[in-house]
Amino acid sequence: MPINPNAVGARGKPSRRSWTSKDALLYAVGVGAGTSELQFTTENTKDVPQKVLPTMAVIIGGGGIPMDQIGSFNPFLMVHGEQGIELFDEIPPDGELESTGVCTAIWDKGSAAVLEFESTAVNVATGKPLLKTRTMLFCRGEGGWGGERGPSEKIDFPDRAADHQVTYQTREDQALTYRLSGDRNPLHSDPSFAAAGGFPKPILHGLCTWGFTGRALLHTLCGSDPKRFKAMNSRFSKPVFPGDALTVSMWVDGKRALFRTTNQNGDVVIDQGVFRFE
Repeated sequence: MPINPNAVGARGKPSRRSWTSKDALLYAVGVGAGTSELQFTTENTKDVPQKVLPTMAVIIGGGGIPMDQIGSFNPFLMVHGEQGIELFDEIPPDGELESTGVCTAIWDKGSAAVLEFESTAVNVATGKPLLKTRTMLFCRGEGGWGGERGPSEKIDFPDRAADHQVTYQTREDQALTYRLSGDRNPLHSDPSFAAAGGFPKPILHGLCTWGFTGRALLHTLCGSDPKRFKAMNSRFSKPVFPGDALTVSMWVDGKRALFRTTNQNGDVVIDQGVFRFE
């Protein structure tokens, strides 16, 4: 069956996900953390307790969404449109959570359908909410049923220089490390598969670029303290290739910041970013 617009409000079955200290370390290295970030990349450094990068929420969260009630679409024509997270507590180095998801919107863009989901996760050990994820999927070729197009607001960035800019260099083999956190799509590792998709070489995972961006926000605006990292939401706008340099620009207004990420050519790869911190 095609996309089912009546699935808005549908809830999925609770889904559990556990992770270990090693999973958290691997994720941190996968999004570029290194020897200057030992609280995230080691578990046995003297006087440095292990911490978890807040953006690992996208790896352990997001479960329990009702994909079985959405209808069908061609997964090869689906792209990740937006991603958001909200943290209610600091992610522990190891643990288990239970996520429950809901379809919050389905929009008809004419040439495509847009699916929006939210998933709230509870820390099984404490019974308290740990995090929430928001995901928007853009399904090409699935629109045109006469539904609402949905909101089209755009963030107006300040007409001034950014308050902060941070540049990180990705490695040529960055995707090979990041894929070990779960996304084994050959688009990010197999040159022939990438070529079939129209790319000159494998592209970097969008959520890897997102993790690099989150690191910049964490270190620059939160003093590297995950407890101060509260919410992050943005739109994916252009593919990144392993080996690209990523520059994160931030415009701060109190405990809220707007951000975008560009590559070495000045192309915007993550846009419409809103960050909240303490």
